[in-house]
Amino acid sequence: MAQPKAVRAAAVPDIAAQLDLASACINGAESMMAAPAAGGRPPLVVVGHRGKGMNALASPDERLREVKENSVRSFNDAARVAGVGYVEFDVQVTKDGCPVVFHDNFIFTEQDGKICGKRVTDLPLVEFLSYGPQKDQDKVGRPLLRKLKDGRILRWDVRSDEPLCTLREAFEGVDTRVGFNVELKFDDDLVYQEEELAGVLQAILKVVFEHAKDRPVIFSSFQPDAAQLMRRLQDQYPVYFLTVGGTQLHADARRNSLEEAVRLCRAGGLQGIVSEARAVFRHPSAVARVKESDLSLLTYGQLNNVPEAVYMQHLMGVDGVIVDLVQEIAEAVSEFAAVVAPEPSPEEGQAGRLGPDRAAPAKKTPNFSQREISFLLRLIPELVQ
Repeated sequence: MAQPKAVRAAAVPDIAAQLDLASACINGAESMMAAPAAGGRPPLVVVGHRGKGMNALASPDERLREVKENSVRSFNDAARVAGVGYVEFDVQVTKDGCPVVFHDNFIFTEQDGKICGKRVTDLPLVEFLSYGPQKDQDKVGRPLLRKLKDGRILRWDVRSDEPLCTLREAFEGVDTRVGFNVELKFDDDLVYQEEELAGVLQAILKVVFEHAKDRPVIFSSFQPDAAQLMRRLQDQYPVYFLTVGGTQLHADARRNSLEEAVRLCRAGGLQGIVSEARAVFRHPSAVARVKESDLSLLTYGQLNNVPEAVYMQHLMGVDGVIVDLVQEIAEAVSEFAAVVAPEPSPEEGQAGRLGPDRAAPAKKTPNFSQREISFLLRLIPELVQ
């Protein structure tokens, strides 16, 4: 059984307040940009974070409370946005062995006037599904609450609510056009034995092998041992290592830099890295090392909701971005490609896909001069400290 860790990750200040400043400052730099130059590069893959964006219940931005995150409806809403190649979501396994889609380690409700929380992986499936709205309209689910990072507990109120779902239901109910980025979710405050990790991963793989069919799937995890073990358990789907890249400090050194992430991927035969976007801006030279190691590079984080920051990553060589503002960023990314190359032949693969066969047509996109890139690389790290 997983045991509590003695050391917790250090907290890092939230950067939400910096986003408007980042956008304004980068927009202010537009006068330094030269005319676009033609240059071929693969299209940037847009990945919907928990579907059509995470639910930030305390945010004044109503777009982050539009639809229940990690739900079939949210995944399908994202799939309908032109340019979205994947949806990202979190998978945990219930006490009775069913993979379910849910981000938080604990699920909260109110009962007899008291707030109570239970660990998702300690619940049987039937109890997990009893929270929130129910598929059976005659049933009333338990009130669903959420504990925020600052300790507040709020009602999980969104404009379009939706029942919780299993991994199988996601495969069966979501448009097959969109790929799945399945995050293998484990608690940072627990220590897992290999046998326990293997049991969880095998339960997830059983559902994937039975229901994925032709849908593109990639796995990712912040848990280094789980990522490497998933790669050993199967070779059909790519495995990516998730990292904060040094924007937080962890007791496990493998999680503290992009350099360590590259080493872990090379040692375990993983196919890519998913990094906090701030880490890429703080250490832009690491992108070249990732590419030299023949690894794909995705990013996540609040900066990915700023079109200018996404565009800069595109020029730096990032392969894809995981975003909350799916519609806005997908539209911005489509504008990056000023001229679209001819349609690829079938053997050239599909645009917007990741993995070993990620061949995609090159697009002619604007390039900044070296002077302009140097300016922006100096500017953005200061904004994301």
